[in-house]
Amino acid sequence: MIRLSQLASYGWIGVVTALAHYGTLIGLVELAGMAPVPATLAGFVVGAGVSYTLNRRFTFSTERSHGAAGWRFVVIAGLGFVATWALMHLFVNRLALPYLPMQLLTTGLVMAISFTGHKFWSFGERA
Repeated sequence: MIRLSQLASYGWIGVVTALAHYGTLIGLVELAGMAPVPATLAGFVVGAGVSYTLNRRFTFSTERSHGAAGWRFVVIAGLGFVATWALMHLFVNRLALPYLPMQLLTTGLVMAISFTGHKFWSFGERA
């Protein structure tokens, strides 16, 4: 069962995670001249570290050890990483759309999928 408090917590942590992700993305694109797709993947990795730390602590009360929850988190995050690459590659490289609006769309899609995976699998109750 999904609780409103979990969604709220996941949402505010999502904002903090997005700031880390987008800060890395924009910094790498605008200051370092990196292409948007590799820059967003670097940002995704930074954001994933923030997300794991904060969601484990504040969103999902779990009795799973870091070892048990961590590898599950990495699997879900890996799926999000691949989805981020595929969507951003399509939007930016193939369709030549602007990277920041497309990153916003991509973030929303990946976030919805990730919440479900983390809620029921990464940090879910043990059987």
